[in-house]
Amino acid sequence: MRLLWVLAGAVVTVGVGLAGLGLVIARRLTAPVGERKYDLTIRRVDNSGERPVVILDRLPSTASHGDYCLIVETGNWVKLAPEVEDRGTHLVGREIVGQSREDLAAGQRASWSGIYFETPADAGLQSTDVVVPTDVGPAPAWLINSPEGPSRTWAIHIHGLGSTRAGTLRGVQVASEAGMTSLVVTYRNDGDGPIVGTGRSELGAAEVQDVRAALTYARENGAARVVLFGWSMGAAIALQLAADRRLRDTVVGLVLDSPVLDWVSTIEFNCVRSGLPAWTGALALPWLTCCPLVRVIGLENPVALHKFDWIARADESSVLTLILHGMSDTSSPFELSAGLGALRPETVGIESFPADHTMSWNSAREGWRAAVSTWLHSLAMTG
Repeated sequence: MRLLWVLAGAVVTVGVGLAGLGLVIARRLTAPVGERKYDLTIRRVDNSGERPVVILDRLPSTASHGDYCLIVETGNWVKLAPEVEDRGTHLVGREIVGQSREDLAAGQRASWSGIYFETPADAGLQSTDVVVPTDVGPAPAWLINSPEGPSRTWAIHIHGLGSTRAGTLRGVQVASEAGMTSLVVTYRNDGDGPIVGTGRSELGAAEVQDVRAALTYARENGAARVVLFGWSMGAAIALQLAADRRLRDTVVGLVLDSPVLDWVSTIEFNCVRSGLPAWTGALALPWLTCCPLVRVIGLENPVALHKFDWIARADESSVLTLILHGMSDTSSPFELSAGLGALRPETVGIESFPADHTMSWNSAREGWRAAVSTWLHSLAMTG
């Protein structure tokens, strides 16, 4: 009898531990926007050449060829040349091609980023600050007309989880050059949009309503057709809107970078990346989908994760779609994009890059721009 009690106690202990792990995963996934992590140290700055060169620790990110940005703790945004200089076994050098402040120095803390443009003006774009009315409050947005002036075809740009609207400016440039008016939106609990509840993300389930309001704003201000540009979780939002039959005559195309196409698979994928077994991802699901448990992690409503499975919902992918995805993505599995493209080759095109999550533009700027520009031109021809 005593052995049975010991075994029962062990089972309960293991069960509580596993439940706790699921809680931790769910809370981390939905965490409110926090301060940027400055996890790099500038080792030195070499001013001996025509342009200064910043010396950094050799990491997979800092050693990646492409156009990237250092965001320094002082507020300095430093644009780096695509070439990587070998500065020894443990160091690399990156030439500085532009910075917002002239105060870069050894010992400063910095963050590596694919967000290359700080503001629309930094990207060579003229913008107007506007406000999109939503059910939870005003959401600031940038309205950007093309050089030709206002267009009847608009692009709405939706950033991802933990990112900012500035990250979408890489795509806004191409849309503007294609003659489209762009609306760069914010949404609840993203750091710039309205704050709701505990500030946690609902993984696109609630945020989609704010982007829906942006669609209404676009139509009320002259848009007849809309192309949705979605980055990461922004793609999950865009897909929900494209599947809405009430918007079929409005949403005519999707440009998706590093899309989240299935939250369950994505959670499992990230557990493996963190050194956990894939099955631990399932431990987080009750905390995200069950009414009593979602309140514990700080959400007001359950997240209907099954609605975000676009492999299972592939038959609903009727809107012409371009997916741009890095084959080395460590956050959103590239295999899901390839799978959707294989299931719906008539509507979904795939462009792959040697890049990590949302870094395809950075890894091959001109290739990314050309792919989007060509696709937008073909979309215009079919419209």
